[in-house]
Formats: sequence, structure tokens, C-alpha cells
Amino acid sequence: MTIYLFLFGVLLSTGLFFLAADLLHLPTLATQKAMLSAGKQTKAKPKTTDALLRNAAVGLSRYLRMDAYKKTRMANVLSAAGLSDSPELFTATAIVKAAAIGLCIIPCLIVLPLLAPIVLFTAVLVYFKEIRKADEALAAKRRKIEQELPRFVATITQELKASRDVLSMLENFKKNAGEDFAAELDILTADMRSSSYEAALTRFEARFNSPMLSDITRGLISVLRGDDGGMYFQMLAHDMKQLELQRLKAQAMKIPPKIRVFSFAMLMCFLMTYMAVIVYEIITSLGGIF
Repeated sequence: MTIYLFLFGVLLSTGLFFLAADLLHLPTLATQKAMLSAGKQTKAKPKTTDALLRNAAVGLSRYLRMDAYKKTRMANVLSAAGLSDSPELFTATAIVKAAAIGLCIIPCLIVLPLLAPIVLFTAVLVYFKEIRKADEALAAKRRKIEQELPRFVATITQELKASRDVLSMLENFKKNAGEDFAAELDILTADMRSSSYEAALTRFEARFNSPMLSDITRGLISVLRGDDGGMYFQMLAHDMKQLELQRLKAQAMKIPPKIRVFSFAMLMCFLMTYMAVIVYEIITSLGGIF
């Protein structure tokens, strides 16, 4: 009798939910998944759980309140990282994902209480991982862009000998830049066409908070103000070349420990080959004696 009452409650709740969704004109799950994939550049389709968590995060974001400084800083980070979420929605998404894992404590307390602390610890880890996702994405994007800055400075140094058109320099380099840097230069050039050149360069510098990029933007602003700029960019190109060499040396220093493992394996293979030949010759010699 109890199982029938349980099934009746489940079916009744499901029916009431569908009736309420139709009356309130709520979007279907397929529509929510299509909306999630519309703003993404990846071809991977969003999962059903992502759509459900997103829906809960949108509802929670309406009640979150953030101070002006934290909201402005997070909005700048999200914009620079290429994420379209608002600061409230981004924070709500992290809270909802952590809460979804935290709810697993309830069945753990019933079935196996010893797993409850592990589930709670996992929920806390998920929250901090999600809340740092924008900073990590921005740091990865900044590293990719900074790898192209030495070539960018060298190009500007050569073009300053023939022209002082900063917008033309950026347009020409954008054709051969990497994907991330080309996208940022596209935003910069569009901003320069619609507003002041100096203001657009200042906003471009503030988006990434990179010391190397700040040096370049200061040099470009000085060129716009009428300074020569040639000697400045020559010195900057020399400094960035040294920084690039240091970065490559640091990457090279990480390679030997990885190679050492394979070198040891190759050494063992050579030794086993020699030992096999020696043992074979010994056995052959002993067979001839006897």
C-alpha cells in the first residue's frame, strides 16, 4: 500500500509541475540547453544537469547582493576571460553546484554516515574551484597573449620607421596574431574607431592588468601624443626578448626530469640486451664443453 501511495504522490507532483510550467510558459529543458550552447564557442552540447543547475543559479542570482568594488572587479575579470555571465550569476552558479553536491550528505547520513564529511569537503572544494574559474581562465589567456608580445613589439619597432598610424599597426598585426590576441585586438580596434585612441588603449590595458602590456600601451599612447617612440620600443623589444629567453629557459629546465625517466628506461633496455647476449654465449660455450 505504501508503494502505491508513493507512486501516486510522484505522478501527482509531476503532473502538477507540467501544468504549472504550461500555464507560466516556462521554457522546456531542450530550450534551456539551446540557450546555454548559443553563447558558447565550443561545439560540445550542454548536459541536462548543466541546464538544471543554470536554471537554479538564475533564480538564486536575483537575491544575491554584492558591494560595488567586488562587483566591478569581477565584471572586469569575467569580461576579460570571455565569460558572458554577470557577477551575481557567476557567484550563484558556484553556490548552486556546491549545494548540489552538499545535498548528497542527506542520503549519506542515512546509508553511510562516515561519508558525510568527505561529501562536505568535496562541496567546499567545488565551490572554490568554480569561484576561481574566471581568474584561472584570465591567467591562461594572459599567458598566451604575453607570449606574443615580444613579436608584437618587434613589429611595432619596424613599422615606426615608416609610419605612425597606430590603428594601422594593430590592424596589420591582427592578421598574423594568435586566436586570443587577435580577438582582443579586434575589440581594441573597434573601440578605437568609436572613441578616443588613448581611452581605448587605456581600457585595453586595464582589461588584463599585465605589466608587459602596460609598457606597450604607454609607448603607443606616447606615439599618439607626438613622441618619437622608436628608441623606446627598441629598448622594450630588447627587454622583452630577454624575458622571452628566460621563459624558454624555465620551460627547458622542466624537461630534463621528464627525459631522465625515459633515459633510465632506455639504459635498462640496453643492459638487458647485453646481459641476454652474454648469457646466451655462456650457455653456448658450456654446451660445447659438455
